[in-house]
Amino acid sequence: MKKIYYFFLIGSVLANLFSCSQNSQKENASLLRVIEPIPFSEVKINDEFWSPRLQKHATNTLNVCIDQIEVKTARIKNFENAATGTGEHAGIYFDDSDVYKAMEGMAYSLVNNPNPEIEKKMDEWVDKIAAAQQPDGYLNTFYTLTGLEKRWTNMEKHEMYCGGHMIEAAIAYYQATGKRKFLDVAIRFAEHLDENFGPGKKHWIPGHQEIELALVKLYHITGKEKYLNLAYWLLEERGHGYGYDIGYNYAPESGSVYWANDPGYWQDQMPVRDQSQITGHAVRAMYMYCGMADVAAINHDQGYIDALDRLWDCVVNRNMYITGGIGSSHANEGFTEDYDMPNEEAYCETCASVGMVFWNHRMNQMSGNACYIDVLERSLYNGALAGISLSGDRFFYVNPLESKGNHHRMAWYGCACCPSQVSRFLPSIGSYIYGKSDNAVWINLFIASETTTQLKGNKIKLRQETQYPWDGKVVITVDPQNNKPFDIKIRKPDWSEKYTLSVNGMIENIQPAADGYLTLNRSWKKDDQIEIEWDMTTDLIAANPLVKANSGKRAIQRGPLVYCLEEIDNAGIDKALLTSKDKPESQYDASFLEGVVSIRIPKENSAPLFYIPYYAWDNRAAGKMKVWVDYQE
Repeated sequence: MKKIYYFFLIGSVLANLFSCSQNSQKENASLLRVIEPIPFSEVKINDEFWSPRLQKHATNTLNVCIDQIEVKTARIKNFENAATGTGEHAGIYFDDSDVYKAMEGMAYSLVNNPNPEIEKKMDEWVDKIAAAQQPDGYLNTFYTLTGLEKRWTNMEKHEMYCGGHMIEAAIAYYQATGKRKFLDVAIRFAEHLDENFGPGKKHWIPGHQEIELALVKLYHITGKEKYLNLAYWLLEERGHGYGYDIGYNYAPESGSVYWANDPGYWQDQMPVRDQSQITGHAVRAMYMYCGMADVAAINHDQGYIDALDRLWDCVVNRNMYITGGIGSSHANEGFTEDYDMPNEEAYCETCASVGMVFWNHRMNQMSGNACYIDVLERSLYNGALAGISLSGDRFFYVNPLESKGNHHRMAWYGCACCPSQVSRFLPSIGSYIYGKSDNAVWINLFIASETTTQLKGNKIKLRQETQYPWDGKVVITVDPQNNKPFDIKIRKPDWSEKYTLSVNGMIENIQPAADGYLTLNRSWKKDDQIEIEWDMTTDLIAANPLVKANSGKRAIQRGPLVYCLEEIDNAGIDKALLTSKDKPESQYDASFLEGVVSIRIPKENSAPLFYIPYYAWDNRAAGKMKVWVDYQE
């Protein structure tokens, strides 16, 4: 095999990851945002890997969400009951959020996949939501149906969490269609919050973060600074004793409750600008860090930036799985102590992996550093993508790195945050491919696609052609309106040690800068072509020695993809053994698992080991699975 290195500890990977936060600390003091994202609405994806997934999302995934929300559960019925003041609330107290997240996904899908039936369904739901809103702007079906006198008395009841997802969905639908009704509902709710919370008003710690980043989005849409100020105030409320023991929380996978009396569970153990160690519930932490990044990018808050750098170092270098998943413990759906990373018991909630994409995207925009996209890509292709089946209609809530055969995808969950999260995430994939700055276009992900953007009055069209993640070749065609000089900055993936780069057939000896990008500067002309070949060989990965669960084990990675063994292909999976003499063979099969590169490792005295991409496991017969396998020199 090509190499052995200690994941996040020894060699080039650590050098890149560790220095990332240091660079951002130095560079961000006077910067609002280094990179402006190019939204998915301006990106056309025609990729053999992603396009089929986006198509299945527009059909299968959305239909599953609509059927579950409207027919098989009472989520929409709760809004109908709240509007009429009759009936009872059914389900969990935060079920409203699943409706909003599914609606956000429906709105995003409409941008690139116009569908009159989906739009009609959205309008029907918007009408029911608007009818359920109280005259003072309050909107939450649980308290409307169980007693409005109890609203804003329990920080754990997710009132602001649900409201934040409503705001995000309303903004998405407004941007997709120009229709204001849903947005106006969201604004009335935000006005209700502003009237009741803030300096000199009621203290409040949202038990589950989300409202903070949503209010910043609403600020960008409306231009009203009071929404930004409220987001900042809510973040600043933490760590001053305003929260309280919530007593219990819902354990969605088991349907039971567990005690959660540690303020660190909801990241309230100290002021956010003083935090250095990730604690508690993984998804709550991700949403809080996103909100902090959004506020810091606008307010130039160096204290927030420094805290985010410390937290990022803690998460990535001491608490992140090789799949980009985070959260090792079922008990709190999050973290215990550094390097406690079991495999079979790993939680790695799908929502948390998506949260890693959200957070690292923001960190990249603030810093202009490619290391954040390296982590984003790892979480995207492994931890997040594993959360949905190849057919687009079954889901993982939890993503362990080993299974004894008793962990399977489900059509839905009582707590359906992960299916609805995937539903809103997938159609926005295009937003993570490109970015732009004053006089540069940034290429972060390698996905066959096209985009057109403006740089200083110069309209620039870019087209990517690639078979990534199966093949390392990427061809980028440039078509500028005029021949003014500008930069094209291409991320060098952390997993690729070698590469070749040419422009119009001429080899360019360009090394990545400290920011991790290859920078090409010239006066570009129509049909100029950049060709890159990333070294996509199979790597044998050793874990940090402090991770006791992986002592004496190795994992397989090829390009951005982590691989695993499944029992259906490996009858002797329990006795599987990797050695330093192994010579892996990779082969693409378009008919297998909807097209994958599999890895076969021949053995002299036993059956070969057969590896598949981790994201594709449990799409056939149920059985055992392993990412980390025993190793012998």
